[in-house]
Amino acid sequence: MYNRTTIAAIATPPGRGGVGVIRLSGPKSYEIAQALTQKDLPKARFAGFRQFYDASGEVMDEGLAICFPNPNSFTGEDVVELQGHGGPVIQNALLGRLLELGAIAAKAGEFSMRAFENGKLDLVQAEAIADLIDATSQAAARSAVRSLQGAFSTKVNSVLEQLIHLRLHVEAAIDFPEEEIDFLADGKILNLLDGVTSAVNQVQQSARQGQLLREGLQVVIAGKPNAGKSSLLNALAGIERAIVTDIAGTTRDVLHEKITLNGLPITLTDTAGLRETGDIVEKEGIRRAIKEIEQADLLLLVYDLSQGEDPLKLAQEYFAEHIEPKRLMLIGNKCDLMETASHIEDFNGFRHIMVSAKQETGVQALIEAITAHAGFQPEEDTFIARTRHLDAMKRTQLYLAEAREQLVVYNAGELVAESLRLAQNALGEITGDFSADDLLGKIFGSFCIGK
Repeated sequence: MYNRTTIAAIATPPGRGGVGVIRLSGPKSYEIAQALTQKDLPKARFAGFRQFYDASGEVMDEGLAICFPNPNSFTGEDVVELQGHGGPVIQNALLGRLLELGAIAAKAGEFSMRAFENGKLDLVQAEAIADLIDATSQAAARSAVRSLQGAFSTKVNSVLEQLIHLRLHVEAAIDFPEEEIDFLADGKILNLLDGVTSAVNQVQQSARQGQLLREGLQVVIAGKPNAGKSSLLNALAGIERAIVTDIAGTTRDVLHEKITLNGLPITLTDTAGLRETGDIVEKEGIRRAIKEIEQADLLLLVYDLSQGEDPLKLAQEYFAEHIEPKRLMLIGNKCDLMETASHIEDFNGFRHIMVSAKQETGVQALIEAITAHAGFQPEEDTFIARTRHLDAMKRTQLYLAEAREQLVVYNAGELVAESLRLAQNALGEITGDFSADDLLGKIFGSFCIGK
């Protein structure tokens, strides 16, 4: 698909800098760039020094021009990159001049959208570009690069080929009804179906790790005042991020800190101490704390070991209606103040860890428990993945399970074929083989302008 319009956008982030890049893509890219520079453009993929002129013929800026002819460009169209000086005033002036010369302002993600439409990238690779830009750790960046290079797409396409091969066998059984019963019952199709299901499960497990690398884990620290919540946040973050005092109610608002534990990106949230209070500000802090608790992937309920508190009573009082037990971890703090304190791994069925946030005792065990809770075990070939990928694979698994039931229980070839068709469509959504326009708009609309 070749777009008739020519788009332009600033490709560097807002602010002052030594270099600012503006990109053009479309059939009039060369024409517009020549009008801007009032000179022939350099040959393909060679940088040439040029001056950039305004409508009156005055020099606006000077820099480099690089041309990428179709179809061997990022978008698959004629592309020109203009590298001038950084700074919002000159960059916006240059962009304005390009729009005067016939370009239109690019929408968010439109360059990547055109690359997808023109077959330069599949949907997973396009998303990997945004994920690489937004990566919060080296592991996430490496995984995004692997997805950009096609590692995830290759795995998905391999499963799709197996699924298509299976569909061919089932369709053949339907086309030759005199042989259908024997063909469906001889075990070959069932073996192929189980093989496809196993392959989908393997890709799903790898994608789950990639999703954790991309989105991380939302971990909320809660408990009564002076239990050591802020001290625990500081210990996990490795810096004195939260204010720690002996005064109850010091923390009155939520405090977010992005950290990486054993390679897993985590958003750690400290909350106001939970107690009955008449203080209006503290009440608002507690209300916000409850809101964070409801959204947490994991809640660390911190209690003071030295006070003989019952954490289960505290959990029942504050969290019974707000969090599932599987998302709750009990943290007995201030174990350094106890004369005898044995490590308790299980507390009436709840996970329990004893720490001293002040002395940082037991913190490493807590870190390992958090990553274990997430099921985070990144491998060298992990690729970045998104929630929509996992949703597509979950639906694929459901359709494959339906196909197996129709085959084994009812021996119904037409229904098996229909379930397999739906499974293929669901799996094809990942790479964009079967994607609704509104889904594409949502995905590319989240990209940066100029990408």
